[in-house]
Amino acid sequence: MQLASPLFLILLIIVPLLFIASRWLQKRTIIPVVRFSDFNHGFAASVQKMRQTFSVKVLPALKVLRFIILALLIVTLARPQLSQSHAYRLAEGIDILLVLDISESMRAEDFEGANRIQTAKSVINNFLVHRENDRIGLVVFAGESFTLCPLTLDYPVLAELLSDVKLGQLEDGTAIGDALATATHRLRVSQSKTKIVILLTDGENNAGSIAPETAAAVAESFGIKVYTIGMGKEGGARIPYADTTFGKRYREVLTYLDEKTLKLIASTTGGSYFRATDGQSLKQVYTEIDRFEKTKFEVTNAIVHKELAGHFLIPTMLLLGIEILLSNTVLRKIP
Repeated sequence: MQLASPLFLILLIIVPLLFIASRWLQKRTIIPVVRFSDFNHGFAASVQKMRQTFSVKVLPALKVLRFIILALLIVTLARPQLSQSHAYRLAEGIDILLVLDISESMRAEDFEGANRIQTAKSVINNFLVHRENDRIGLVVFAGESFTLCPLTLDYPVLAELLSDVKLGQLEDGTAIGDALATATHRLRVSQSKTKIVILLTDGENNAGSIAPETAAAVAESFGIKVYTIGMGKEGGARIPYADTTFGKRYREVLTYLDEKTLKLIASTTGGSYFRATDGQSLKQVYTEIDRFEKTKFEVTNAIVHKELAGHFLIPTMLLLGIEILLSNTVLRKIP
């Protein structure tokens, strides 16, 4: 606790001075004497037997009460305060759009027993767990693209939508340029200082109406940084298909990853290109991006002063009311 106006405490010296002055005046006061001509008939004896009433005994308490009231008023004028320190954490969030390839080639099972889309969804989910205060959205694409989830802070909803993503939902193909353009369209109106796109694909641009180079230039003009991830092993991969006679079968398919275009997109926008050939390396890619693009926090310490004068004023007013009531009723003194 501290005092906003401690100089008022000097007035407390008035209390003992008034007490000493009242005692001195009490001794100097001349007590009036009533003279009687005769003390016969036992009057003197009766006077000596008179006892002080309770009211007379507690009458000095009124004086003490007045001193207490005066002291409380002086403390109230000094404005006692309770200081509390608060740390305010201001977060400057990032807007992130995840762009995920869901073309048929993402069925390839070259990621430790899981196919590419399953591995990608698992790693992206882990990425979401480590983000906070960032708005994140999801764009999926194959031969065409669309926004599955706009920018949101509701990560559980985003994770649920991601889990429902299935291959074959869109016309087959790989429209990288269209997908990046869709993400740019979503981010161009963002007020965030940092806007990034994380584009994951396992192929080359072979569909859509917008060239990846053009989409990258437009993204750069809006201050959007693009991280590109090339997924899959070199030399082809096994893609399962359903055989009506023998059930699930595999065919070897050579998928071509256009790393040159992905690197160009990243360099144009100030981002980086990564290659992921297995689940662990893909996880490391998202971990590295997570380390690059961290939410900025600013911690501000503020001291809040809570006024306690009211806690002293209330009992002061209460005691003053009691003093006025008593001095005009049961403890009233007639001159």
